[in-house]
Amino acid sequence: MSYAENLWLFFILLFGIIAVPGMDMLFVLANALTGGGNRGLAATAGIMLGGAVHTLNGAIGVGLLMHFVPMLFTPLLVAGAAYMAYIGISLMRSSITVGDDGPTGSRSAWKAFRQGMVTCLINPKAYLFILAVYPQFLKPAYGPIWLQATVMGLLTLATQAAIYGGLAITAGRSRGLLIGNPQATIFAGRAAGLLLVVVSVFTAWEGLRAA
Repeated sequence: MSYAENLWLFFILLFGIIAVPGMDMLFVLANALTGGGNRGLAATAGIMLGGAVHTLNGAIGVGLLMHFVPMLFTPLLVAGAAYMAYIGISLMRSSITVGDDGPTGSRSAWKAFRQGMVTCLINPKAYLFILAVYPQFLKPAYGPIWLQATVMGLLTLATQAAIYGGLAITAGRSRGLLIGNPQATIFAGRAAGLLLVVVSVFTAWEGLRAA
């Protein structure tokens, strides 16, 4: 297999893992619906930074370390699920309303960025991707590992920007329909929070069952 074919296969797998709804996507959606497109994009930027860190981890062998010390994975997965459940419960308990001047009671763009980064860093799906995929595509035969990891990292960032950024913009625009209808806005925020909690519980249960 040539390097170009290897990279295309990586991109196909990458697109699939990012496009499948999960914690990161739900987090972006929740921010965009309750705080507007800008906050959704801020959450996306944080997730992209987290994705860059994951790429670095894969390049320096953290994935291999977790492979040889598997007991580290389950606590990480549970911690990530607990953090996402906390965000979801916070949304469910809030009474977010939207006005022409911006959302009331929503997270700031900076907080959305920071939480987006943490969400990505503790997302078990990302670690599973590193464990299962990176060792298959970072090969000495294709040149310096650091260069291959850089290309893969740029592909990761571009794919996250396209999928999550597009979702943030679309959801942010639909948020305009919620202006002047506070009850619908509160329902949207709490529904997004409930989705985060459900996904978190399912993730933790799957991880504990496999442990």
